[in-house]
Amino acid sequence: MLKPYPVTKDGKKMMPPIKTIDLAKSWVQDRTRRTFNRKTLYKRLPILNWLPKYNSDDAVGDVVAGLTVGLTVIPQALAYAGVAGLPAAYGLYSSFLGCFIYIFLGSCKDVPVGPSAIVALLTFQAAKGSWQLAVLLTLLCGIVELLMGIFGLGFLLDFVSGPVSSGFTSAVSLIIVASQIKDVLGIPAPGTTFLEIITHIFENIKQTQVTDTVLGITCIIVLLSMRLLSSLKLGPKEPTLRSKTQNVLNKTIWLIGTSRNAILVVVCGFLGYFLHTEGSNIPFRVIGFIPGGMPAVQPPPFHMTANETLSGHEENFIDMVKKLGSGLIVVPLISLMETISIAKAFGNGKAVDASQELIAIGVANIANSFVQSFPSTGALSRGAVNNASGVRTPLSNIYSGSLVIFALIFFTPYFYFIPKASLAAIIIAAVMFMVEVRVIKPMWRAKKTDLVPGLGTFIACLVLPLEIGILIGVGLNVIFILYHAARPKITTEILTTQAGNEYLMITPDRCLIFPSVDYVCNLVTKHSKRQNVPVVIDASHIYGADFTAATVMESLLNDFAARSQLLFFYNLKPSICALFETLSPVEFVVYYQEEQLDQLLKDRGYEQKKTITV
Repeated sequence: MLKPYPVTKDGKKMMPPIKTIDLAKSWVQDRTRRTFNRKTLYKRLPILNWLPKYNSDDAVGDVVAGLTVGLTVIPQALAYAGVAGLPAAYGLYSSFLGCFIYIFLGSCKDVPVGPSAIVALLTFQAAKGSWQLAVLLTLLCGIVELLMGIFGLGFLLDFVSGPVSSGFTSAVSLIIVASQIKDVLGIPAPGTTFLEIITHIFENIKQTQVTDTVLGITCIIVLLSMRLLSSLKLGPKEPTLRSKTQNVLNKTIWLIGTSRNAILVVVCGFLGYFLHTEGSNIPFRVIGFIPGGMPAVQPPPFHMTANETLSGHEENFIDMVKKLGSGLIVVPLISLMETISIAKAFGNGKAVDASQELIAIGVANIANSFVQSFPSTGALSRGAVNNASGVRTPLSNIYSGSLVIFALIFFTPYFYFIPKASLAAIIIAAVMFMVEVRVIKPMWRAKKTDLVPGLGTFIACLVLPLEIGILIGVGLNVIFILYHAARPKITTEILTTQAGNEYLMITPDRCLIFPSVDYVCNLVTKHSKRQNVPVVIDASHIYGADFTAATVMESLLNDFAARSQLLFFYNLKPSICALFETLSPVEFVVYYQEEQLDQLLKDRGYEQKKTITV
C-alpha cells in the first residue's frame, strides 16, 4: 500500500526529504542501465558486428593482408626503435600484443597497430632514450587515451586543422630524415630538434664512414626502385582483359614491391653475416645483440635507480612523470590523429568513431606497457599496405602479430648482423614521401590565409620541440577563428518598399557576440549617417547573441532615437528578442513580413525626404 504524502497545516502536499545516498544509488542505476545494454555493447565491442558474418572469403583476405603487413612491420619495428632512441628489440615488443587487442576493440579494418615514425620521434623527445621512461610513457598514454575515449574527448582533434596537421607531419618527416642521415654516414649526431641534428651532422661530417655511406645510399636507391614495382602492371589497364598469367605476374611483382623492406633487411643481414665469417670485423655498423624469445611480462618501472638515470640520482614515479611532461598529452593526440587518418583514407566515406579508436589504442598501450613496449598506434604506410592487400576485417592483426612473435622466438640471433645503414635507409625511403609539398598549391588556390598556420607550424616544429610547435600552429588557427568571429561580413543595399519608400538594408552574416558586436554597430552607424533613411537590420543569419551584444544594441537604439532616424529589426529570432528586451530599449521594433514595413513607417509619420541613388 502506498504511503500518502505528508501535508502542511493549509493542506499542501510536502515532498519527503531525499537522502544523498538514495540520489547516488539512483544515478548509478541510471548510468548502469544506459551503459550495459545491447546497443552500447555492440558499439564498444565492434567484433560483435562483423564476427557473426565472417566467411571464408574474409579469412583469405585477412591472412594475405596480415602476413604482408607482418613482413612490413618487422623491419619497420627494428628501424623505428632506433628513431625512439631504444635498442631494436623494443620495436618488436611494440608490435604484437596491441594487434591482438585491436581485433576486439578496433572499429577500422585497415588499422595495423604498432610503432610509427612520428610517435617514435615523440617518444625520443619525451623519454630521451631511456627505456624505463618510454615504457612508463606507454602506460600513462594508454590511460590518457582510454579516459579520453570514455569521456568522448576525441573532438579535441578537431582543433588540429588540415594545414596544421600537414605542417606538423612535414616537419616531423624532415626531423626523422635528419636523424637517420647520421646512421647512413656512420657518424654521431645527437639532438632532438632539426637544427640541433643538422648542426651536429655538419660538425662531424669529417668522420663519415665510407662503407656505411655507400651501403645506405645503395639501399635507398634500391628501395625507391622497388617501390615503383608496386604500381607496375603488365597487360591491359582493365584487370578483366588480362590473362591469368599476367594477373599472377602482376600479383607477384606487387608482392615483391610491397615486401621490399623485408627483402632488403634479409639481403643486408646475409651480407653482414658472410662478411663477418670471412673476417673478424664487419665493415659497417650493425644493430648488434637482440635478446631472444618473448619479453618478460611485468609491470612498467615506477622508479629508476641512480645507475639508470642520466642525472645519476634515484628518481621516483613523480620525478619520472615530470620528465615526460607534455608528451603525456601530445603522444595520445598524435596517435589518434594517425589512426583517424587511416580510417578516413580507406573508409570510403564511412563515419569514424574517434572515441572508440581512443579506447582501442588506449587499452592496447596499457597492455603493451607490460611487455616493455614504447607507445603504439596505427601507421599510415602499413595501413595502405593492409588496404591494398585486400584486408576484410581487423582479424588480419592476428597474423601480423603472430609473425612478429615468430620472429622474436626464432630469428633474433640473425638480426645481429643487420646493418644500421639499411634500417636508416628504410626509414628515409618511407618518410620522405610524408613531406606534404603537394598541398601547398591547392591551399594557395583555395584560401591563401591557410598557409599561415601551416607554414607557422612547419617552421616552429623544426626549430622548437614538437609539442610547442603544434601548440603554436593550433594557436595561430584560434587567432584566425577569433578574427573571423570578430569581423563578420556585412552587406548593405538600398531597397524600396511596396509604397515606394526607400530604406537601407544591412545584413550581417553571423551571430552577434562580444568580439563582433562593436564592429557591426560601428558599420551600421557609419552607413546610416551617410544615407539618412530608415535602417533595417536583416537578422536572418543571427542565430545567437550575448549580454554584451544586448548592451551595445541598446546604445545603438538610443543613438538612432537621438537623431530621429528609424531602426528596425527583420526576422530576429524570438530568443534574441527576449534578450534585447531585458534592457528596456527606447524603441525596439521587430517585424517578420516585408509588407509590414510600410505600416511601421506610416505609424511613425515617416515621409521620404529625398531620393537615394546607389
